Amino acid sequence: MAVSKDTVLDVIGRVCSDYDVYEHRNQLSIIVPKDKIIEVSKELRDNPETSFELLIDITAIDFLKKKEHRFEVVYILYSVKNSGRLRLKVPISEEDCHCPSVTSVWEGADWYEREAYDMYGVIFDNHPFLRRFYMPEDYVDPDSGEPIYPLRKDFPLMGIPDSLPLPPYPEKYGEIV
Repeated sequence: MAVSKDTVLDVIGRVCSDYDVYEHRNQLSIIVPKDKIIEVSKELRDNPETSFELLIDITAIDFLKKKEHRFEVVYILYSVKNSGRLRLKVPISEEDCHCPSVTSVWEGADWYEREAYDMYGVIFDNHPFLRRFYMPEDYVDPDSGEPIYPLRKDFPLMGIPDSLPLPPYPEKYGEIV
């Protein structure tokens, strides 16, 4: 049986009083402040009523000009014991694009946080080895020298000209000889 909404809210309420609840199609999302993500994560993992011991994924969402905060870091959790899923969301502003790392709670968060950093530019504080995951370390805007992040909504649709060599494209230019 899945963990009930009331149980999850009761467990979170023990460590954080400032949270919002969003439910869509029986999928529960809890929005917590970034300074409480470690405590909430530990409580959800360690409390026998919830037992969210498995971190499925971490990603980010870019709401460019649609919300007061530009980014949300999204943690997808699973309880094997209770067969329940939960989303934790942390709003992040563009001016302070930092979020505490949850690698102290789930070691597997290491790679997910590196991916979110590389694609969105969210810096995870106290991460053991935060660096780019897919893109080269020197992937910067050729004009400004600032790091660029490909999944941000203000990233150019056609990419940055001459920033990375592209593979052959025989469909457009004909056979390669």
